[in-house]
Amino acid sequence: MDWDLSAQPPIVQQAVGYLEQAYALALSWLVSPAAWSQFAVLLAAFLLALVITRRLRKTLTGWLTPKEGATDIFASARRFLLLCLPLLLPIFAYALTAIGEEIIRSVFGSGDIIAFGKRVFLFLAARILVREIVADPFLKLLGRYVLLPVMAVYAVGLLDPLSQFLNETTVNLGNISFSIMALLRGVIAGALLFWFGRWSNDQSAAYINKQEEMRPATRQLAAKAAEVVIFGVAFFLLMNIMGVPLTSLAVLGGAIGVGLGFGLQKIAANYISGVILLLEGQATIGDYVELDNGEAGTIVQTTARAMILETFDGRWIVVPNEDFITTRVINYSDQGSANRLEVGFSVSYDTDINLIPDIIAEAVAKHPGVLDEPEPPDVELRGFGDSGIDFGVEFWVNGIDDGQNKYASDVLFLIWNALKEHNIEIPYPRRVIEMRNTPEA
Repeated sequence: MDWDLSAQPPIVQQAVGYLEQAYALALSWLVSPAAWSQFAVLLAAFLLALVITRRLRKTLTGWLTPKEGATDIFASARRFLLLCLPLLLPIFAYALTAIGEEIIRSVFGSGDIIAFGKRVFLFLAARILVREIVADPFLKLLGRYVLLPVMAVYAVGLLDPLSQFLNETTVNLGNISFSIMALLRGVIAGALLFWFGRWSNDQSAAYINKQEEMRPATRQLAAKAAEVVIFGVAFFLLMNIMGVPLTSLAVLGGAIGVGLGFGLQKIAANYISGVILLLEGQATIGDYVELDNGEAGTIVQTTARAMILETFDGRWIVVPNEDFITTRVINYSDQGSANRLEVGFSVSYDTDINLIPDIIAEAVAKHPGVLDEPEPPDVELRGFGDSGIDFGVEFWVNGIDDGQNKYASDVLFLIWNALKEHNIEIPYPRRVIEMRNTPEA
């Protein structure tokens, strides 16, 4: 084709040049025995891989399918391998094509077409991996917008030129210089590292929380320490992958130090207070605490900066960790320690009060939540009131008297029923009104 394109824009001339090259390449393939041989090898490799896959897949499915309800590590591994069975076809096709490529190159001395086909099989394997095997939303997104485009560029043979271009293009930020390739590599590696760090942190936290022989505070401290180690290692690996020397971070470290000394000192104080609380175990998740300002609630979450309390009415109170160190905090729970509660009641003056302690103590002891240790229920005479004789019963329970544990209400029911059973009157307020006649004037 001999066209006069001198009057056309340069981009049109360049596009036509590429079309002419493609046309010439297609003509050479049509008349070249080596090209036809490579196409034939590709087709034969694909068909043979298809036959092998169909025969193997049924056998492997039966062998890999775990027993129903199995949850051990081997069952999980077999389920994962079952998910990977769709990869058999492109993997076998790639392997057979690689064998065919060696034969073709030894006979004809070239194998560009079959090498292209081999890369296409790899692209198909990556596509199956992203669409059918990967279930995590983040990894699926990364595969769709990073892995598949990279494999597509690799399949058409442009990965090396593109990599060279990105390596030669540099970006300078002060005394730090890095290439576009290093930046892209850092973004991709950082995403993978921190995803893996999050997954590892979840697994380690789940394992630590299962260790019931450890105190809750110790478990939290171990989980926080594991989190710091995991993400610290991920950060240093990322810096190494990006080629950023750690000495270049000295200026950043100095700036952070100055910030902590001025504007961030409260954050630093809360973080250090949180570490102290974990080490000492003064308050942990599940404890019911009352602060010095009267606010009270159950600790439902701990963070590096604060603890979150949930009140009986469902409100969340965010309390800085420093307040637990510098102010008075009453801990009613202490994760399982017994608490002493007291309820009061009255009987009429006609009652033989010497019978009351035994009757009420026996009745209260029937409650399943009332403990015999450190002391059984104890009934004490409190005083002589206007309408009746006042008593108080003290008893020990695990936990506190809240919406879930209605200890006080249950004990009052037991007291009422016990008094009624023994025909003991519960007084009600009485008043005597004296009427006096005033003398007539």
